[in-house]
Amino acid sequence: MSFRINTNIQAMNTLRNLGNSGVEMEKAMTRLSTGLRINSASEDPAGLIASESFRAQLAGIDQAVRNNQDAQNYAKTAEGALSEVNKLLNDARALAVASASGATLTDAQRQANQQQMSSIVSSINRIASNTSFGGKKLLDGTSGIRATSTNAANARSINLSGTFNGSTVTASGNITVDITTAATKATQAGTSTLTSTAAMTAAGSATLNGVSVSWTTADTSADVVARLNQASAQTGVVASLNGSNNLVLTATEYGSDGKINLVDTSGLLGFAGNVHNEVGVDAVADVTIGSATVSFATGKGLTLRDSEGNSIQLGEVFGNTNGAATVVGYVTAGSASFQVGANAGETVGLALSNFSASTLGTGVVSGANLSTLSLLSDSGATDAMSVIDKAISEVSSARGNIGNFIRNTLETNVRSLGVQRENLAATESAIRDIDVATEMTNYTKLQIVQQSGLAMLAQANAAPQSVLSLLR
Repeated sequence: MSFRINTNIQAMNTLRNLGNSGVEMEKAMTRLSTGLRINSASEDPAGLIASESFRAQLAGIDQAVRNNQDAQNYAKTAEGALSEVNKLLNDARALAVASASGATLTDAQRQANQQQMSSIVSSINRIASNTSFGGKKLLDGTSGIRATSTNAANARSINLSGTFNGSTVTASGNITVDITTAATKATQAGTSTLTSTAAMTAAGSATLNGVSVSWTTADTSADVVARLNQASAQTGVVASLNGSNNLVLTATEYGSDGKINLVDTSGLLGFAGNVHNEVGVDAVADVTIGSATVSFATGKGLTLRDSEGNSIQLGEVFGNTNGAATVVGYVTAGSASFQVGANAGETVGLALSNFSASTLGTGVVSGANLSTLSLLSDSGATDAMSVIDKAISEVSSARGNIGNFIRNTLETNVRSLGVQRENLAATESAIRDIDVATEMTNYTKLQIVQQSGLAMLAQANAAPQSVLSLLR
């Protein structure tokens, strides 16, 4: 054993161990106060990665459950409306049965039955056209109309309202675009040569789309171009010098929204005249879905739009070139899509067709449907019964499909998601949460170690005093 005064190795060792136990005690206190075993990535990097992955899944499952609940409300809204249609059809059938007994009815009574039938048809049309969920119509045939781009270079996005050429889109098919007027950018080119390295012949200024740009004789043509481009975010115009050193101004946007209004009172920018106005051309195209073709002529720039709210955002190269008719997308009709799982692709669909009177009861009596029924004769009333029976079958079948969707798809999925969430939460908890009993035992041990370390540090600090006995 060595006796030293300047360096107390025992105290240093004790202090180091005391510091280590203090760090562990601080971690234990943090865990106990938060209830988490992992409070920072440094405590368990691999555990943190796994835990965050499970947390993302848990958040997705929670939202999926809410999506399922929204889907149930969506479907119940449609089913409730169709329940009323069923009641109306039952009343209509009773009227048809009554009108078929011509021997006991007067013309006035049959006319009254016909008026009531007309009222029923009107109510069915009203329900079909007005039933909606969150602003989206459910029973007019537009529910679930989805349009997707099949070539992103030609069509960046496609939005369909569900109505095309005045009629509801009821069949899936290709979306074809035939550009009749290509979109262009407004552009102006000067007629006088400007040497990029030569100084301007005189000081001056110009106003481009309301923004003033000035120069002096110390500035070159290249400086003026750079100054015009510095303001392009405000003007919407970029400037350049072409191969002939003419100043060229080009709008950044396609179509009529991309304008160039240049006022060059100095006449130094090389344009003939002092005031110039140019406007781009909006794209126009004939769009075909199924057998119907509509001119989309009310859009702006590369956006095609018709009078019914349908729009197609064209790609830049495709939109500014006239060419042959090209398939750019596909429309899927009649199937509303719901994201019911926590991962991509976990979707289900519900098909809701058009339940207006003109679409119900077709196919049993030639040329007849619910909207064309006449109860003014025995034969008309007999035909009406057949048509109404078919309509009742169609509506009942649709209600059955909706009920099956709610019970066997959505409700079972919610229960399945509940089990998934429970087990994922248990796994995530095992990784992230602390066992309080174990951690408290560890904390108690660290308290004792800390107290022992402090006592030993005091002893180690006192040990060098024994050297004094050698100096007496």
